[in-house]
Amino acid sequence: MHEVSLGGTLLDYLTGEQVERTTYEDLRQALARMLVEEKGYPSDSLRPRVDIPFHIDGEQQSRTADLVAYDESGRPLLLIIFCAGAPGTYDRESVASARLIPGGPAPLVVVTDTRDAVLLETSRGRVLANGMAALPTWTDLRAKAEAVEQRPLSAEARQREERILHAYTGFLKTCCGESCDLK
Repeated sequence: MHEVSLGGTLLDYLTGEQVERTTYEDLRQALARMLVEEKGYPSDSLRPRVDIPFHIDGEQQSRTADLVAYDESGRPLLLIIFCAGAPGTYDRESVASARLIPGGPAPLVVVTDTRDAVLLETSRGRVLANGMAALPTWTDLRAKAEAVEQRPLSAEARQREERILHAYTGFLKTCCGESCDLK
């Protein structure tokens, strides 16, 4: 499933603004509410629908992270990416996104279909936890993020990650545009 408009708008939990109602927006709203009300995240630490720009052959492209948690200095700590299907099948794409986010790399990334989740360490691409309990509390997130060694990407590593993200994003745009013709 890909994100498409369902018509109408709804009130964004984090920003208070009217946003387009889409196939994923209800999920974003529920997850943002859970992170704030149950996991202790300050609402101003979360940003919805964050673009991750990257370049392929001189052309700018982007991937959207559904939610991103930032520390007080504006450094991304955690990306949350929704997927349609088994979260584990989106690990590599999600790690590339976390490595390329502006201000990053973000130390951690969660991939979820809202029934299951995978928490990954970005630097090694290693799975740290599975299941919805993998979503850390604000306190745990900060401790886990501090424990992860983070280094800026070299130009060569950045290019590799951009190619990986392009491959996944290109597939989604090809198959999940206005229609999906699987002849």
